[in-house]
Amino acid sequence: MAPGSTKIDRFLKLMQDVGASDLHLSVGRPPMFRQSGQLDPIRYRILSNRDFVELIKPIAGDENWRSYKDSGDCDFAYSVPGVARFRVNLFMQQRGYGGVFRIIPTKLMTFAQLGLPKAVERLCQIERGLVLVTGPTGSGKSTTLSAVVNRINEEQRRHIITIEDPIEFVHPNKRSVISQREIGQHATDFASAVQAAVREDPDTILVGEMRDLETIRTALDAAEAGFLVFGTLHTNNAAKAVDRIINVFPQDEQDGVRGSLAESLRAVLAQQLLRRQGGGRVAALEILFATSGMASMIREGKTAQVTSAIQMGKAQGMQAMDDALWLLLSDEIIDAEACYEKAVDKAQMRDRLKKAGIEGNFDADE
Repeated sequence: MAPGSTKIDRFLKLMQDVGASDLHLSVGRPPMFRQSGQLDPIRYRILSNRDFVELIKPIAGDENWRSYKDSGDCDFAYSVPGVARFRVNLFMQQRGYGGVFRIIPTKLMTFAQLGLPKAVERLCQIERGLVLVTGPTGSGKSTTLSAVVNRINEEQRRHIITIEDPIEFVHPNKRSVISQREIGQHATDFASAVQAAVREDPDTILVGEMRDLETIRTALDAAEAGFLVFGTLHTNNAAKAVDRIINVFPQDEQDGVRGSLAESLRAVLAQQLLRRQGGGRVAALEILFATSGMASMIREGKTAQVTSAIQMGKAQGMQAMDDALWLLLSDEIIDAEACYEKAVDKAQMRDRLKKAGIEGNFDADE
């Protein structure tokens, strides 16, 4: 059945019309939209397994549907002409089938439109090494990276290879040549795709998700070889991103990895999305740029000091996550509860809130 004429498309058009970011479909519950960070049911009957199959099977295709039935999990992209592209994840849950559609804006956003700090633009000027963009699922990592890739594409002559699962933002060739590859369709897995990319005269390689040892190893090797590698991780600050890279390796390799990471890491951008007062979402960003001191901390295993070093590097454009949250609170963009909820050091944030005379039910436990 052609895109634009399936039953699910009515839900997806409504999703865009009301400004929702996600559509949740779970057997045993009515469909739900996520708007401004909150899940709300829509007026529809409770879904049965039969309802789910009628909605999803026509757009999944035979291969994806078989994979879903065999493994209980499947990811793919789906487009509704004139509406949007969507990232789809199918899963199994206690009551039966489940799935989530996330809207992928078709228009590439600029730094200004995303409200990103000026310092983030420096990522586009890095020529080699490893740049990590981290954050929980749904925190906007792909959107931020699309803005970075788009800026490089507009201003520089590079060969940019993106490896994604699935492809989200589609980049036309501008000044750069962009090769976008999707896991499952153009490559079997991230690690082998990175290995292949290194042999194809790239300047920049974007690794959509560094989620296993071999992918992290190949990405780190590519960065050490002199390529610019952008990668994503699921951590909420820079220190945890460094620890995640190191700890995924066996114990007997970790000292060597610390040395490699100290030499190749150029920047870490960690972000979280928060509820904006009055509706919508806003990103809080932690920004780390590599310095000789930072490299020494990584090499010596002193990652606990990274956050303090970021706070000392404000003149270089660095910003700690909790300082980013405090700035959003001070500008009345978010409320105190949202600020506290996303804080890295909750005890310290509670003290800051109390000293500022802001009252609330803030629990000191992390």
